[in-house]
Amino acid sequence: LSPSGKTMNNSDLLVDIEGISKNFPGVRALSNVDFKLQKGEIHGLMGENGAGKSTLIKILTGLYKKDDGRVLLEGKPFEISSPKDAPKYGISTVYQEINLIPTLSVAENIHIGREPKRFGRIDWKTINRNAKTAIKKLDLEIDVTQPVESFSVAIQQLIAITRALEISAKVLVLDEPTSSLDSTEVKHLFSVMKNLKKEGIGIIFVTHFLDQAFEITDSITVLRNGELVGQYETAKIPRIDLIANMLGKELTEFTES
Repeated sequence: LSPSGKTMNNSDLLVDIEGISKNFPGVRALSNVDFKLQKGEIHGLMGENGAGKSTLIKILTGLYKKDDGRVLLEGKPFEISSPKDAPKYGISTVYQEINLIPTLSVAENIHIGREPKRFGRIDWKTINRNAKTAIKKLDLEIDVTQPVESFSVAIQQLIAITRALEISAKVLVLDEPTSSLDSTEVKHLFSVMKNLKKEGIGIIFVTHFLDQAFEITDSITVLRNGELVGQYETAKIPRIDLIANMLGKELTEFTES
């Protein structure tokens, strides 16, 4: 089903992960896991620590190689050999530990590795102009010539998202993006996410905050001990059932503990 509850065509399926397994020495990190992301959907990925969330994301973005299964992007199987290749497929990730260069300007961080040049030299005027336009799309008014370290964590998060969107425009993975934000900053981020959703971008929202998951997501996938517990429409699963599924306890066990 789509976020609106209507049946979707296969053409709306953006990411289709089928039967993914991943082993590390002495550990089965993922076992036959499925995951689906639609265009224009905010999809929560939840589970306790060690559930396999990070491993699944790292397989999708090319940091890990899968042992079994397949990944399809817009219906076509694809393999990413390195995280550097992910943007070529329209996949970008903003990690909890923001990977910006603090001493460089906002504009430099957004364009790093893709600096426009004029007469063989970096075109700073174009870089700054483009960065200002890009950052405005996230309802942010800042001086893009200032170093990233001069801004709050919340603004740095939005700068990282801006860079991700400038590189790709299909799949955006947000790994615990709200862990260091206050309620006002979370509200701004959610507004940005809703606007990106309207543009057809699929967002994977990795979080452990139940309230936020119920507020912003259309669907939620739960992993536990490297296995798929289930994928649910957010509006249709009671909160207590989601908690029980994450913990692996029956409802009576949970309420009695």
